[in-house]
Parts: sequence; C-alpha cells; structure tokens
Amino acid sequence: MTAAPGTAARRTSVLFVTDLAYPARGRRYGDEDVYLSSRLREEFDVALCHPRDAAALLDGFDLALIRNSGPVLHYREAHDAFRAHARLLGTPVYNPLDGRGDMAGKQYLVELSRAGFPVIPTVDREADLDLLPKAAEYVVKPKLGADSVGLRFVGPDALEPAPDGSLLLQPRIDFRHEVSFYFIDDDFQYALHAPDPARRWALEPYRADDRDLEFARRFIAWNTLAHGIQRVDACRTRDGALLLVELEDLNPYLSLDLVDDGVREDFVARLKRSMTALVR
Repeated sequence: MTAAPGTAARRTSVLFVTDLAYPARGRRYGDEDVYLSSRLREEFDVALCHPRDAAALLDGFDLALIRNSGPVLHYREAHDAFRAHARLLGTPVYNPLDGRGDMAGKQYLVELSRAGFPVIPTVDREADLDLLPKAAEYVVKPKLGADSVGLRFVGPDALEPAPDGSLLLQPRIDFRHEVSFYFIDDDFQYALHAPDPARRWALEPYRADDRDLEFARRFIAWNTLAHGIQRVDACRTRDGALLLVELEDLNPYLSLDLVDDGVREDFVARLKRSMTALVR
C-alpha cells in the first residue's frame, strides 16, 4: 500500500488461508506454510486462518492468499461463501478466482483433450468413449475430486461414464516418471520430478530443457491468470512425450523443502513482488 507524504507506510495485510493439520500423503502442508508465512511477514502483516473461517475473517484485509488449504470438496460451502464475499468486498485473492484449471474442477481436461492439447486423453460421456486409446486399464475419477479422492481403476468392460457427466475417464498411462513445473505469474521458477512412478511425492530437482518449458508454458498461457502460483503436472510416456496430468491453479503444494537455498530464496522474492503488484 502507498502511504501519504509525511506518514509511515502501512504494510499490506494478508489473510493466509491454510489447513495446517490436513493429512496430505507424502507432503507436510503445515511445515511449508509455517515457513512461507514467516518469510512473507518480512514484508506483509500476515494472519493465518483455516479455509472454513476465511469468509468470516476476510473483512479488513488487503489481500487473501490461498495456500495449502486442502481439497475444496471437503469444505465446498465455506469455499463458495469465501469466493462470494471476496467478490462483494473487492478484496484481491491470490490466486485470482478466475482460474480455468483445477480451481474450476477438472472439466478443462476434457476440453483440452478435445482441442488436441498434449494431455492424457480424457472424456466424460459415452458418445466419446471411442476417442480413448485402447488400454488394459482405465482411470475413473470425479471432476470435482482432488488428492486422488474417488479415483479408481477399471477394466475396459467396466468403463461407464456418469449420466450427469460428473466423471472423467482416461486410459491408465504407462509412464517413465512424473514431472512438475512451478510458475509465478508467467515466470518459470523450478521443476521437480518423481523418478519412481509409484512414489508421486518422492521428488528430486529436475533440469527442464527448452522443450519441457515450451510444453509447460503452453498451459500457463492457456489459463490466462494475470497473477498467481501455478503447478503444471505432467507424465513422460515411454516414447519420451510429455502429457498433462493436471494444471493446479488454486493451492498447489510447492515442495519448497526439496529445492536448494538459492531457488527457494528466488521463489520467495518473486512471490512477494507478485503479491505487491496485485494490491497496488
């Protein structure tokens, strides 16, 4: 915030929305957000709150920052109330509420698949089942799911879309590894990959090449978020191609404990600049 001439600058107040106790498999939500909030306090006035309390506490804050708040499906009504109240007050939310990726559910995977983007082939209706490649096993998961909630594997004979279109259907991909690309605004920050397909969160630093970044930037551009943290998750197939798994644009876990000190410092500095730009 800009202070009047001759007065002390008032620091921007941030409502940091997180569920410190959420039991995320392979991740330590609380540790990451305790660290990140402590670093943001160097520049902002920060108060932490649970996502169920965010709507009631939002008044009086300059900015709401959504971090490791857990799957929205566990508090849908409270999240909708928070979104509505933020719009009513005109309070900036970071990430902004107009994301087209996971923030809005997983319908985007169907749309991107139809449009020919490099994503895991995805359909949601019986008429499109022929668009899926033949596979020994398929993945069925809810569009409003998260953190593998409701995900199941079925054989070809059990592949049935939901009548209301609420399920996604995909072939189960035999991939080499998963890789995640982390961005602030349009700026690439770092990449991590899981060498063992069976251990999604056993991540290691990954040196992304130009083709990798071209792939990831395509989805960042598609999402058109003016500000925010995004994580582009992909799998590398046996033939070396990358396919999008998901575009996390609401509350992506950052695995900041797995990057080196310089990368982490650069990330925090870039986040501070992005948040400051949003409230100017």
